[in-house]
Amino acid sequence: MPYDQSLDVETFKDVKEFDDTRISIGVYSYNGGEKKLQITRENKNKVEESWRYTKLGRMSKQEAQEVIPVMMKAIENM
Repeated sequence: MPYDQSLDVETFKDVKEFDDTRISIGVYSYNGGEKKLQITRENKNKVEESWRYTKLGRMSKQEAQEVIPVMMKAIENM
């Protein structure tokens, strides 16, 4: 069964922006299933002034300090 975006329900989303990157924290449920936490990073493409998805990888101390409280809020929505 292929992925169907209309079945993906977002119940929480917050975005923390830094210099040229942003981290999104969300809670999603697919097709009425279990709610799951999703964390993604996007980097700013300086030439096109657009955002590009990339793997989250490592976070700096500043990023972690700002993202962890948002993750705790997201968990309350699960």
